[in-house]
Amino acid sequence: MAQLSARFITSNTEYKSCPPARFPEFAFIGRSNVGKSSLINSLTFHKGLAKTSQTPGKTQLINHFMIDDKWYLVDLPGYGFAKVSKEKRRDFEKMIFDYLINRENLTCLFVLLDIRLKPQAVDIEFMNRMVEHEIPFYIVFTKADKLSQKQVNESVDAYKNFLLESWDELPEIFITSAEKHVGREGILDSIDELIKSSPYKVGKS
Repeated sequence: MAQLSARFITSNTEYKSCPPARFPEFAFIGRSNVGKSSLINSLTFHKGLAKTSQTPGKTQLINHFMIDDKWYLVDLPGYGFAKVSKEKRRDFEKMIFDYLINRENLTCLFVLLDIRLKPQAVDIEFMNRMVEHEIPFYIVFTKADKLSQKQVNESVDAYKNFLLESWDELPEIFITSAEKHVGREGILDSIDELIKSSPYKVGKS
């Protein structure tokens, strides 16, 4: 499993200040403690990469990383924000959804879910909003190493059945463990496939 070329580019508070839309963009989002930073570091094999932009205050920004000089990895603030004021929560939600709805080169969003938890209302609400706005997304279950294989299968099956009660079909699903790099190749392969059909490939004007 090769290390990817990865470098921090910029942090912003609004999508209009993000880098020019020259490359396909893949964003990662989830609730606090879902293991997003760990997954990003596992995908790139750069220990601490996601923390490069997480000096005080920057966890609340849209963070761009250039990967292999051909695509952007975007580390988004979490959603839910239970520990902030209602005003701050509205500001965060506006920042995130303005980005998700308006960022033209956003190719796919990876929504991270803790595999140990039953479907959480905040996650379901967020994904339903993605469906409503026709924002393409994949589901990534994290922390699979914390459960037995039997428990992993049961948890994923239960989640699928829950979603299919209100959805006609499911997005692509990945089961990951950042600690053991489980699921890394599957996510990177899916990104490579999406890049092939992207109008924002390297060399395009």
